[in-house]
Amino acid sequence: MDASPDFPRQSRVPVFNMPGVVTASIGLLMAVHALREFLLPDLWDTRLVLHLALLPARWTVAIDPSQADALLQAAAAGDPDTATAREIFARYVLSQPGAMPWTFATYALLHGSWLHVIFNSVWLAAFGSPVARRCGAWRYGVLALAGTVAGGALHVLIDPLSLAPLVGASAGVSALMAAAARFVFQPPPPGYPAQPWQLPPRQPLETIPELLRNRTAVMFLGIWLATNLLFGVVTLPLGAENAAVAWDAHLGGFVAGFLLFPFVDRRGRVPPGP
Repeated sequence: MDASPDFPRQSRVPVFNMPGVVTASIGLLMAVHALREFLLPDLWDTRLVLHLALLPARWTVAIDPSQADALLQAAAAGDPDTATAREIFARYVLSQPGAMPWTFATYALLHGSWLHVIFNSVWLAAFGSPVARRCGAWRYGVLALAGTVAGGALHVLIDPLSLAPLVGASAGVSALMAAAARFVFQPPPPGYPAQPWQLPPRQPLETIPELLRNRTAVMFLGIWLATNLLFGVVTLPLGAENAAVAWDAHLGGFVAGFLLFPFVDRRGRVPPGP
């Protein structure tokens, strides 16, 4: 009797068998940071950050030039030891009228340190993999991009006069994390044999009421929310002095991924197997 249909096709343990698009995403983030760390001179790296990172003040002034005086006043406030440097940088931003719309996506390619990029890569591997397996490469990319843009937009809305460059893939990773939370925390369907060699059946998406009744999912969402609130009051060593990783960008990406995933999910709410 041939029992081979019960065995998964993967020849490796799933945690070490990431989808190709997730592996490529992590490789790209690592390569960009390695390029900045080991190859680019400091001047070129600064120019790269200025052209790819998201500067809220740049967008605010581009949309509403009357905010120029408010930007200069905000730059002069705070620590007097760095006020001069902030004012010089504010005047540089004012001299560059372009909004640079691509920065709403490209800031995700930059990171403040190796710890920062490794931290994001670990979470990307953990939560991007189930989304990519379920939806495919391009839907995975669309969801990550939407979360990145939404996170950047919320950061600009909350801190419109900030001169700190926003960097990091955290908003896109948060979108994938929220998408995965819609289906990965469900228990196996009744009667499903739990042999370790068998692949679990495809799980439907949980609605919001169903998710709120899922204790594991609620615990995960609560821990995630509490952690991000902590980001708002505690400075973590994930970036350089001229870079910011914002909790509000995480929140914007998470909300975007949570709400958009049902429209991206190609499987929809298919009924679970017997």
